[in-house]
Amino acid sequence: MLVKKPRYILFLLLSASKMPGGGVTVKDVNQQEFVRALAAFLKKSGKLKVPDWVDIVKLAKHKELAPCDDNWFYIRAASTARHLYLRGGVGVGSMIKIYGGRKRNGVCPSHFSVGSKNVARKVLQALEALKMVEKDPNGGRRLTPQGTRDLDRIAGQVAAASKKS
Repeated sequence: MLVKKPRYILFLLLSASKMPGGGVTVKDVNQQEFVRALAAFLKKSGKLKVPDWVDIVKLAKHKELAPCDDNWFYIRAASTARHLYLRGGVGVGSMIKIYGGRKRNGVCPSHFSVGSKNVARKVLQALEALKMVEKDPNGGRRLTPQGTRDLDRIAGQVAAASKKS
């Protein structure tokens, strides 16, 4: 027997990404613009603790060189925070898979290689120190309500800036 859904449920499903009151969430804005804006916010606030070794580290064993951008730690922290917003309960093991890539073995076939575990751990610890991320009782980490509020506020600023241009 086919059951019809009431129209108001269909409306709620279609407008699920919008916040009540016409607000904008992270899902509504361009991800590259959002990550750049959040990285600029983290750098400008000056509260994110950056390790001493950021200028000499490779981000994975399959990389040949260190990152070219001096602000890579802020960008990685912003990207990690966005990923936690979209999918909570992610730990260090998941992050090294997300930031993994193809290891080129010369004439041999390429294989997948995970990213740096130390970098993923330090980024999550730095976000925890800002009270944006907390440990999830089910495993992994998740955003705090304050972290979600900050990310939504920055998403609103990005949406307003893209609307003007």
